[in-house]
Amino acid sequence: MTENFKILAEFIKDMSSETPDIESYLFVKERVSKYHLNININSKGLKNKMIEVSTTLKYEDKEDSIKKSYFEIIYITVIKINENINDKKTLEKILLCDVQNAIYPRLEKALLNLIHNSGFPNVEFAKKIDFEKIYKEKFN
Repeated sequence: MTENFKILAEFIKDMSSETPDIESYLFVKERVSKYHLNININSKGLKNKMIEVSTTLKYEDKEDSIKKSYFEIIYITVIKINENINDKKTLEKILLCDVQNAIYPRLEKALLNLIHNSGFPNVEFAKKIDFEKIYKEKFN
């Protein structure tokens, strides 16, 4: 293993699309471009230098409107850390940047497919998530 980590497995743990009724659907169809993409990353240690990384993407309305749709995907990645990695800062960067950069194209495609198949075919994410930038802003 010449890299800092190796992906052993990745899968969709859970995905959800909720639009309660036709009125909500019609309302959301006009507003869905104003929805926001949010990301949350958690991890838990497994045995033998393996870590389970849980990446949750939510595409939701931040307004306090009664009629709304909700889209969420929880993506699990199991990685094995290189034996030489013992530094906490390096490990944080692997989990928050490197793993995310590796899986994000598949994760984004899965979420977009969910949204499109839920009746909102024109949704696109204008900008890509810059995990390096987010990491530097948070930890530097």
